[in-house]
Amino acid sequence: MELEEDAVGNLVALGLARYEARVYLALIRRESYTAAEVAREADVPRQRVYDVLDALVRRRLANAHPGRVATYSAVAPELAVARLVALQRESLERLERASDTLAAALQPLWADGRGHSDPLDYVEILRDPGAISERFADIQRQARRELLSFCKPPFVAPAENAEGIAAARRLHRAGGTVRAIYTTGALEDAGMLANVRSFAAAGEEARFTADLPLKLVIADASLVLCDMPDPVAGAGSTTALVIEHPALAACLRLAFRTVWETAATAPDPAAPTPGPAAPGPAAPARTAARPEQPHVR
Repeated sequence: MELEEDAVGNLVALGLARYEARVYLALIRRESYTAAEVAREADVPRQRVYDVLDALVRRRLANAHPGRVATYSAVAPELAVARLVALQRESLERLERASDTLAAALQPLWADGRGHSDPLDYVEILRDPGAISERFADIQRQARRELLSFCKPPFVAPAENAEGIAAARRLHRAGGTVRAIYTTGALEDAGMLANVRSFAAAGEEARFTADLPLKLVIADASLVLCDMPDPVAGAGSTTALVIEHPALAACLRLAFRTVWETAATAPDPAAPTPGPAAPGPAAPARTAARPEQPHVR
């Protein structure tokens, strides 16, 4: 039985239908069969066996013998297999010719498409809070020289934001810059204040101002993430834009520097004292004063 199943599988691989393979294997067991006999031997439905036998005859894998009751016999297995292989070879050659023609026809279209690009393919729009949080984490992980941020609540990252602290520590050790400007109101929360101190210990330079226009991250002077309330979706909704454009990043870095120069090093005696400034750009603080309303930083 196992040998027969293997033979059926091999004949199917050579192009026969399963019923055709089973009928051929039945035919080789005797000199000839009637249609009814081979249907029983091959366990093929009687109403299908005539079509199957006709297909084998057309493929020259079986011979029909007319008479009062027609009988059928199989051609020798070596001849049958050679004919099946020849048919597969012819089919493969047709496919190769068709594929060459198709490739030649599509190549000009592909080449023409290389010259076109979406004018906004450098802009990514995110509205799902989880997607915003993941993208923010990616930016922190990938920053190599500088992270600058405007930090105002509500925040997108978890309160401990281990990802952000690790990025601040890594950049600081490498001689990069991590600078964040916080709103003074955000520091009224004890958890937020502890988070700011954790980032300061990791190497982030912090300053404070009464208000910030939006949440903003500038990474390596080339990538910008800004998170804004969505005026269409309503209160509590946010839209984040991720824009990879050095010219825009350069403009926003100038804006960051302007606010940085006028911001206070500490809003009150309880606030952390920032460390010495390091040259270069920096990353945003990562906290979550209200995780139920995820927003950047």
